[in-house]
Amino acid sequence: MSVVNPTVKRKRFFLEKNTRRKLIIASRQSRLALWQAGHVSTTISLLYPQYEIDILGMTTRGDQILDRALSEVGGKGLFVKELEMALADGRADLAVHSLKDVPFALPDGFALAAILEREDPRDAFISNSYASLEAMPDGAVIGTGSLRRQAAIAVRYPHLSVMPLRGNVDTRLAKLDRGEFDAIILAAAGLKRLGLEQRIRAFIETDLALPAPGQGALAVEIRHDRDDLRALFAPLNHRATAQAVTAERTVSALLGGSCQVPLAAHADIDGERLRLRATLAMPDGSSIIRAEAEGAAAEPEALGKIVAESLLAQGGGGMISLCAEKSGGDA
Repeated sequence: MSVVNPTVKRKRFFLEKNTRRKLIIASRQSRLALWQAGHVSTTISLLYPQYEIDILGMTTRGDQILDRALSEVGGKGLFVKELEMALADGRADLAVHSLKDVPFALPDGFALAAILEREDPRDAFISNSYASLEAMPDGAVIGTGSLRRQAAIAVRYPHLSVMPLRGNVDTRLAKLDRGEFDAIILAAAGLKRLGLEQRIRAFIETDLALPAPGQGALAVEIRHDRDDLRALFAPLNHRATAQAVTAERTVSALLGGSCQVPLAAHADIDGERLRLRATLAMPDGSSIIRAEAEGAAAEPEALGKIVAESLLAQGGGGMISLCAEKSGGDA
């Protein structure tokens, strides 16, 4: 048996301690956001065990303002602004976001360094009384904070009453359990990440209602000048997910990218081919238009442009103008 000289052991410990590096992740303080930040932290640690990683929990304006629609107070970007401030002033090295909360056009000085492999992008139906949307009777109340979901329900289930619902996952489930709603709609990805899949009574398939652009994907944001982090996080990027959500977010960007617009978009990738579908609707379900395109997965922006132009050619511009006069949000 070999014996390591104590002096060598002390020297090795000193070197390891002093070569250890630190990263700080900025995150919202909701249970789901902290899970997501922890997931990214674990992924980084597996790749780079020499890094010590801390999470800086923050409360954003989007978390604080729950009595008004997001479109009335600044849109979904309110969930990321405070985190970007932490990046800008050096309190954090990276921020972790739900991609559907991230505006397509980032503020100057910031960049997305990686988009992780997507979780289930579908919406989920949750109820303590009914097994599905189809089983709900006339006048039953369903809660959602999303104009997109509101419009999808109005188109197919006009007999249901849709009421606004804001707050994090736990807050929304608590409101359901108190009997304030007969059912609610949430993103399946968040429920699965929190181990709450048993609350899902039914998944809303994409053939019935498309999800929000980027739904189910996580994004890592950094300062644009941090080339060191851009290279460090490159292995976290999931190519197929990045291609799919780029196509979806391109549609959103070309149509205004606002939470005032009930826009849905979803891309499926099969090998090197990408199929992109999108819908644009009036919140009351009185009108809906659809577009679809298929092409090379390596050209997601081009496909996004084709689909956006198709929606506009069908009258999408007029619908967007009407929607802009109303309030709402997607969560």
